[in-house]
Amino acid sequence: MIVPMARSQTPEPVVFNRYTGLAIDGFDPVAYFVDGKPRPGRRDLEMRSGGANWRFANEGNMAAFAADPDAYAPRFGGHDPVAVVRGAATPGHPELWLIVDDHLYLFYSEAARSAFARDSDSAIEAAERHWPGVAHTVPR
Repeated sequence: MIVPMARSQTPEPVVFNRYTGLAIDGFDPVAYFVDGKPRPGRRDLEMRSGGANWRFANEGNMAAFAADPDAYAPRFGGHDPVAVVRGAATPGHPELWLIVDDHLYLFYSEAARSAFARDSDSAIEAAERHWPGVAHTVPR
């Protein structure tokens, strides 16, 4: 079942599989926060938001996302913030992640995640400065 959102609340261009339409490879974005780990979403619990289909491990996670997608969707639409600073819209891998200041970040590589973790405040600030220029290159 695909449940459409009344309005797209996820303003960032979201990483999605162009063949399946699934955001973050079908992983449940809420699970990172409530379970502390990535969990695959279920095919029967799917919602459209921000130009992509999001899957959820359970109805509670789906309801939480529906109420506030911006709280759970990965920052920079799931693009690696380290790559964003370099001017590239590189999709992050759903199993390489960190939560910093209640925001989910996905990374292309372990090296990128480690670099980000060494000084996340500076990395986030730099990525936010570069994101507007990178975001316009991402297909929607």
